[in-house]
Amino acid sequence: MRENTSGKSGLIVGMLPALAAVAIAADQNREPPNIILFVSDDHGWRDSGCYGDKDARTPNIDRLASQGMRFTHAFAASPLCSPSRATINTGIMPHRCGAHKFGAPIRRDLRTMPQYMKDLGYHTAHAGKLHVYPPDKFPYDDTVNRYAIPRGDKYESKAPGFIRDYDAKEPLFLVVCTHPPHTPWKKNPTYDPATLRLRPNLVDTPQTRIDRARYYTDVTAMDTIVGDVMDAVRDKDMDDNTLFIYTTDQGAQWPFGKWCVYDDGLRVPFIARWPGKVEAGSVSDAMLGLVDLLPTLMEAGGGKPPADLDGRSILPVLTGGKKAHREVVFGTHTGSGGRPGHANRSPARTIRTSTHRYILNLASDTRFDTHISAGIDGTSYWKTWAGKAKADPGAAEIVDRYRHRPAEELYDLRKDPFELTNVAADAANAGLLQSLRKQLAAWCEQQGDGQGVERLGELAGE
Repeated sequence: MRENTSGKSGLIVGMLPALAAVAIAADQNREPPNIILFVSDDHGWRDSGCYGDKDARTPNIDRLASQGMRFTHAFAASPLCSPSRATINTGIMPHRCGAHKFGAPIRRDLRTMPQYMKDLGYHTAHAGKLHVYPPDKFPYDDTVNRYAIPRGDKYESKAPGFIRDYDAKEPLFLVVCTHPPHTPWKKNPTYDPATLRLRPNLVDTPQTRIDRARYYTDVTAMDTIVGDVMDAVRDKDMDDNTLFIYTTDQGAQWPFGKWCVYDDGLRVPFIARWPGKVEAGSVSDAMLGLVDLLPTLMEAGGGKPPADLDGRSILPVLTGGKKAHREVVFGTHTGSGGRPGHANRSPARTIRTSTHRYILNLASDTRFDTHISAGIDGTSYWKTWAGKAKADPGAAEIVDRYRHRPAEELYDLRKDPFELTNVAADAANAGLLQSLRKQLAAWCEQQGDGQGVERLGELAGE
């Protein structure tokens, strides 16, 4: 070893590598947090008290927000459940992970959330709806009522009991997935339909109000389960060392929501609580995708996410070091059916900036039909919309806008948060439109989405 002859300062400099090694070792030896990821089903991003809804009764989600960080610009990868959940579980967007179509399996060569978290020393458990394929690619140590469905008006989750009984030595990684507020909604609403505030992209009919009350009742039922899980974490004395995240798979099953790549279909609530790490009652405008969940959880658990994921950890935002995360987010929808006219055959691609959303509709010559308008489920109010549209111009405009989509859509979200006015044809937006097309085309190419690349090339005259 070379002798240090630089005195006291040299001695300190010489000790720095050793001190760094001690610091790294101490960090590696720290107790990893328990992690609970709560994913509801079809919960609109606006539809909670903490997100500004004056009707929704969500005391537990609101409590979680008061104890953690609430994100205002979080987005699903797809407005359809299984592609969205595939992205959450792989950290890879729907086309590249292979599961962009409803019910499609992920690629066999991919690893998934429970596998990554097990590698980090976690005991992995899943409670409730899984809805990703194939099941053997998701080898949780424990599964609790995986295929549970609501019975009548009663919704239950076994997750709180599982938490209270948990006695393994490893830190716990638990994913809790509820059925509500997915349809069918409760038949006996606890909300008064007459007092509800309806948004401008809904047609006001008595049946709309009844069904909206039923939907809100399901939201509150789901919120109760959030509270039960939070209370179980507290009762188990796990609060101080648990990262608790609440989100949903995509937007609510209302027109312009689920199956649509508007904000109502892709924008999701996202709240993270981690005492001592995440500032209580904080709000972040950072743009993120649910594709970022897996790398975030891996990093929180002491791991290093693989470089080839589409997702990027938001841990620097959660812990207060960074204010921004993404400049844009992308979304994609292939649909459920393979033949023209089939419900939910509504392929679309989208790019969302902090101020605008551009949408490419790949089947604009086909009438847009979903479960709602095709008479599959959630149709009771739609029939009254169609009836009212025969005599009411306002209702007719909403119904027509839902069923017929142009090839391109562009919305200025600063002026038009409900995406009511398509400004794609405005000459003043030509430069922006071209820029967003190019960014979306580059992303489609990176994702292996030939259909999107080809159509965007046609629009650009290439």
